[in-house]
Amino acid sequence: MMLVLPLFTGLVLAPAVAAFAMLTGFDRERAFYPLQLILFALLYILFAAIAGGGSLLLAEMPGLLLFGAAAVIGFRTSLWIVVAGLFCHGLFDAVHGALIINPGVPGWWPAFCGGYDVTAALCLAFGLRRDRPAAVLKNC
Repeated sequence: MMLVLPLFTGLVLAPAVAAFAMLTGFDRERAFYPLQLILFALLYILFAAIAGGGSLLLAEMPGLLLFGAAAVIGFRTSLWIVVAGLFCHGLFDAVHGALIINPGVPGWWPAFCGGYDVTAALCLAFGLRRDRPAAVLKNC
């Protein structure tokens, strides 16, 4: 399969979004990256609904609960948990098709989302490591 372009797009888009967020100040909100993590998990629910819902929605629910919990806990305690959640969601994208057969998931999605997730995790980790005064870094 030709998954190089979706992967490359995810790898390029995540730092572009991170740079845009930094320039606009969106990343100063602690919720910026946790909300991305929840959104990515919710998209598998959307794909299940597109495919007809039912038991497929239930099959996708543990992923939403796990990554949603990581987003909420990371938001409330330490954004390093969100870094781990984004990274793990990228790994989840790589094995999702072997765990859950969801015909609503576009063929290019796992490569794109995996590339984006892992790179977004790296961008957040870099932001947390940098010594810059931003509200996102407070209490991390």
